[in-house]
Amino acid sequence: MRFLGSIEAKTDSKGRAFLPAVFRKVLSASGEELLVMRKDIHQDCLVLYPESVWNEQLDLLKKRLNLWNAAHKQVFRKFVSDVEIISLDGNGRFLIPKRYLKIANIEQSIKFIGMDDTIEIWSNDGDGQPIMDAQEFSRQMEELMGGNGNEQEKELTA
Repeated sequence: MRFLGSIEAKTDSKGRAFLPAVFRKVLSASGEELLVMRKDIHQDCLVLYPESVWNEQLDLLKKRLNLWNAAHKQVFRKFVSDVEIISLDGNGRFLIPKRYLKIANIEQSIKFIGMDDTIEIWSNDGDGQPIMDAQEFSRQMEELMGGNGNEQEKELTA
């Protein structure tokens, strides 16, 4: 399951939004019906996890935690308590609870960003830019992918 792209949308006065059709098709093709919403742990956006992806993340986290460790238990509690189960209505709409609208600084204009197996929801009203500028992206990709290609060459000759 792969969600790709960036789509602008709006919430209505009750905080409802239409999940973009392209993302609904991916969910439907994967047999997913429920989504889990939580605030991103690093940035002021919301993340929608298909139920199966959420369960994988939860299992991975549980494997890394020692629930006899008080701090680990607090991390786990925070991770699982700050979630909302989301289901789409017949038209593909879902409700973003008011507390999540506030957390993500969403007024009305939003941006959905497909992030492989999850979907991010960003406020499109303010200054927060979820996407880095082209120059920084180029620099980071060069650094990440090896820059001059020597690493790939070393792998081929090893």
